[in-house]
Amino acid sequence: MKTPVSPPDYGALIKALFDHQDSDLVWRIMSEFSPLDDKGRYLHWDKLRHLPAPEGLTNEQWWIGVKSSRQKLYQQLPLLDKQRKAFLFCVPDSVQRQLHWLDRHAAGSIQAEEAITNPQMRNTYLIRSLVEEAISSSQLEGASTTRHEAREMIRQQRAPRDKSEQMIFNNYQAMQFIHENKNEVLTPSIVFELQRIVTDKTLDDEDVAGRFRDGGGEIHVVDNQSQAILHTPPPANELEERLQRLCDFANSVNDEENSVFLHPVLKAIILHFMLAYDHPFCDGNGRTARALFYWAMANQGYWLLEFVSISKVIKAASVQYGKAFLYTETDENDVTYFLIHQLGVIHQAIEALHSYLDKKTHDISVTERLLQKNKRLSGKLNFRQLALLRHALKHPRFTYIVQEHQQSHGISYDVARKDLSELSDKLKLLVKTKQGKRYLFVVPPDFEQRINQK
Repeated sequence: MKTPVSPPDYGALIKALFDHQDSDLVWRIMSEFSPLDDKGRYLHWDKLRHLPAPEGLTNEQWWIGVKSSRQKLYQQLPLLDKQRKAFLFCVPDSVQRQLHWLDRHAAGSIQAEEAITNPQMRNTYLIRSLVEEAISSSQLEGASTTRHEAREMIRQQRAPRDKSEQMIFNNYQAMQFIHENKNEVLTPSIVFELQRIVTDKTLDDEDVAGRFRDGGGEIHVVDNQSQAILHTPPPANELEERLQRLCDFANSVNDEENSVFLHPVLKAIILHFMLAYDHPFCDGNGRTARALFYWAMANQGYWLLEFVSISKVIKAASVQYGKAFLYTETDENDVTYFLIHQLGVIHQAIEALHSYLDKKTHDISVTERLLQKNKRLSGKLNFRQLALLRHALKHPRFTYIVQEHQQSHGISYDVARKDLSELSDKLKLLVKTKQGKRYLFVVPPDFEQRINQK
């Protein structure tokens, strides 16, 4: 990834424009443009400089018009870069539309699929989302374990075999920690604990977990392929003050007197950005930053975000994720680039969740219809057992164990054992065998015939 070309000096461009002494041209440039182009994009100079400028203008003059319109909307954040300059943002129409969509689809008492409002089903999909985010967030940082292996490890409570599996296991623990602490105020201690969890047993020096990086020389964020320096974080001696400022920002209340309203979703995204910008730890900064975003969203009541994986979407277009950071840093600390990128990521993640739930709901309905005419089975199975039957129909000779069923659905060991025992001992659909001290429940070769038996 290349560092984007920084915009030309705005002050110099303005001076050149007014030195031109063409009032009509000045009026056109200063009044004709909005923060977005005619396709609704919030363009950085690195992109805009290659596009055909409006008729009669140079790309530099076009940039003056775009930048001037943004400056009229800029708001300062109480967060500073390493030169002690404030970060800025604006809320153009595209951001307003995304925020409105999210307020309708991800918060409050909205109408949602029964799959995540039904208490019996809710835990199943919450566990699934925790696993998915843990895998994707770790893979973004280099974990190489396959999804199948990672899911099996978590659901079977198997110990991680290597560093990649350990990273995924750690991320899963971090997401559970967030779920349990979403109603707390943010403190440096919580941030330290998140970083300690995501880096557990993966560091060369375990003593650096859960504390700031030291001041032993300047550190850099580099491109994995070219090794080019992309970002140099603030010095270590500023990190304590910067983290406290970030926590104060996270805990600030929008209705405080004289405070500027900041939408909770934008605040959550800015927390993500700033933790990554400050890079306060030796390792795990990206995973901790994304975890902090989830905490902020859950803390503000955007409960649907507990069921989605933003890292899966980010991983599919990781270059754009990196560019969103770099666009901000190279254009006067304008965080709007990162806000727009992350709003798009959240939107995609929620739509992916809806598609997944539609498919799973359809699968369960198909299984229920299959059993409707069977008096022995119709109405006798709970959601978890129906899901298992649907899985078993697609996976002949598959073996189920109590602990994996328990972890997949977030239920007690006794409830999981009862689910499987009913399918084997009472309904004779699975074959129960024993391996050492644990029972195995196997899909027999004649599984479909057993289902169809009256």
